[in-house]
Amino acid sequence: MKRKLIFTAAFVLIAWSFTSCETQKCKFCKNVTYENGSVINEGTETEYCGAALIAKEATPDIVVGSLTTKVECR
Repeated sequence: MKRKLIFTAAFVLIAWSFTSCETQKCKFCKNVTYENGSVINEGTETEYCGAALIAKEATPDIVVGSLTTKVECR
């Protein structure tokens, strides 16, 4: 009986872990650098969810001379 309860609990936890990020708002974000309106560099995309996504989207643009680096999410 204990064995069935352990297997059932393990199955429920595994099933819940696969859908944990789906309940949150998730996006893929990357840093993009522009020079005078033209893209000169793009970073790699990383998935952000929940509070990490809100913090990433709140990151201000960085301007150095004619270079502007922004966070773009899709």
